[in-house]
Amino acid sequence: MFITINHINDYAGVEMFRPGMNLILKKDMSNPYDDEAITVYSERECKYGYVANSVSTVCRGTHSAGYIYQFFDEETKCIIRFVAEDFAIAELDFDNNSESTTR
Repeated sequence: MFITINHINDYAGVEMFRPGMNLILKKDMSNPYDDEAITVYSERECKYGYVANSVSTVCRGTHSAGYIYQFFDEETKCIIRFVAEDFAIAELDFDNNSESTTR
């Protein structure tokens, strides 16, 4: 299952992303703009962006934050597979998560 990570230049910057990099996804329950917001963090807790959640920001072939929200409790992991100028594509890594749920 793949996701689009956007707003990467607003936080860490595209130069911080590398294919194969492990990141952490956390539900952002305090986000006033999106009830299904998922924030992307480095393993050292640096904010790297958000999982895309609208038809204009989700890349074809990837899933939105609203779609993957049901598949884990509070946080899960992903692996960067592709990096572009203003977004990244990551694969969810449910196999290596203790808090993930399969539904």
